[in-house]
Formats: sequence, C-alpha cells, structure tokens
Amino acid sequence: MKKKLSTLLITSLSIFSCYCCAQTNPASNKVNTVQPKIMVIPYTKEGEDIRTVLEADVNRRVAVTKVKESFDNRNFTTVDFTAKLKSAMDDQLFTSTSLTDLKTQLVEMSGADIYVEVEVPPMVATGGGNSARLILTGYDASTANSLSNKVCESPKFFTSDYGALVTKALGTCSEEFLNTMQVKFSDIVENGRSVKINFTLAQGSKYKFSTELQPEGLPFSDVLEAWMSDNSLKNNYHIQGTTDLKMLFDDVRIPLKDEKGRNYNPNQFALKIFQFLKTKGMSSAKEIKNGTIFITIK
Repeated sequence: MKKKLSTLLITSLSIFSCYCCAQTNPASNKVNTVQPKIMVIPYTKEGEDIRTVLEADVNRRVAVTKVKESFDNRNFTTVDFTAKLKSAMDDQLFTSTSLTDLKTQLVEMSGADIYVEVEVPPMVATGGGNSARLILTGYDASTANSLSNKVCESPKFFTSDYGALVTKALGTCSEEFLNTMQVKFSDIVENGRSVKINFTLAQGSKYKFSTELQPEGLPFSDVLEAWMSDNSLKNNYHIQGTTDLKMLFDDVRIPLKDEKGRNYNPNQFALKIFQFLKTKGMSSAKEIKNGTIFITIK
C-alpha cells in the first residue's frame, strides 16, 4: 500500500512540475501532449509604451527576469520578451501606433499560449526593513481571459538588493499562482477556449434572425444554433440572448489545437462561421477583439 501511495505521489508531482497537459485527437483517439509557451511581460499603465518601459525602470527589468527564471526553473517553455520585442522593432513589424494594440500584436507575434503580466509597485521601506511586492496576472494569449492572479510580497529584510527581495516575494506565491494557472489551462486543453460571438445585422440587411432559411425551413437563429452545436467543442456553447436584430453567444468553446495538432485560434473559428454563412448566400464581415468574435451580416 505504501509503495502504491509513493508511486502516486511521484506521478502527481511529475505532472505538476512539467505542467504538461493532454488533448485527445477525436480523429485518431491519440493523446497529444501539450506544453504551453509562456511569455512574461511588464504591466503597463495607460500612456506607457511597452517598447521602452523596461529601459526606464531597472526594477521592472529585474522583476520580469526573475519571474521568467522561476518558470524556466520549473521546466516551462518560455518566450523571451526582450528578445521578441527587439526582433519585432528591428523588423518593423508593429503596424499600429495604439499602445494597447502594440501589446496585443507583440503577444500574437510571440507564439505564446499564455502571457503573464508583472506589475511592480514601489519597494516598501520601513524601520523593520525593506520588502518587494509583485502583482502577477496570467492570461490566455488568444482570448485575453484571465487564468491566474496573485499578489506576492516578500518578508522584510535589511537589504536594498531588489532582485533578492523579488526572489523572496516569488517564493511566497509562485506555487499557488502556477497551480491555479495549471488548473485553468488544463481545462482549456480538455474543454476548449471560451470565446464570445456577437452576431449583428448591418444597416439595410435583408435578413432578420427570425427569417426562415432554406432548405431547413427554420428561423435563422435556430439554424445558427444548430451549426454552433455541431462545431463547438463537445457541443459546449451558451446563448445569452436573441432578438430580431442580434444574437449573442456568451460562451462558445473552441479547441486549443486542430485535428493535425496545430494551434487553433478565434480567427480560424470566425473563418468557419464566415464560410458557413456564405453557403447560405449571406455576405458578412468579421472582427476579433479580446476574445470576442464580431460577425456583421450584410
């Protein structure tokens, strides 16, 4: 009995330390091992430029580096934020002047599955010593849905070595942060990413969501729901509401990987919707923003 318990404990720890998740390929019934790529980036306030923020603050550079090291030490696959940013700037890949869009573009270019924002409040100095505080927030890179968040604070020490204080702060919360992120990412692997899909009608459209479509002879909203049932992962979707002019799915699950094991994202699902509507003789426009797919039917 003791031997079985020991074996079980070792297996559980191995799964946690590697942070590997499995996804079944429906076509082959084979299990694909999925290890997420993680990029650690600095938190930026409104008006701050992510391209220059680390150059202006050594404490942020230290914090981002230490958090990345903590993932590396646990055998996570990480993407180097500084190297990816420099490469994007050298190749002039940024196509927008919007600071918010720049961050979104960088995350998309990185190929990361998860990005972790590190916010660095000022060091706390008291008569009893100094301490560092970090605010960590992990996001699904494709949808920007939050996966984990934690405030980490180091014990007080009589030192001004910020790197040492950051390391101590991470030691107080990193395991819990990673554990929560693991649970959420495992759910994504097993049950899919959650996206919202907002269907609206363009001004002057000849369609309404009550319009009967052929050959089904059913209202457009019912035909659309039947398609969503067939194409969402494991028939997992939820309708928030339907009117003659709008239809909102507030939780549709799409797979992390496609049938060939390649990354699958909301834009690819939006393309499937676009192609389906085309089979019904409908022209549409699509837009994806922060995990929401906007479909406008003309």
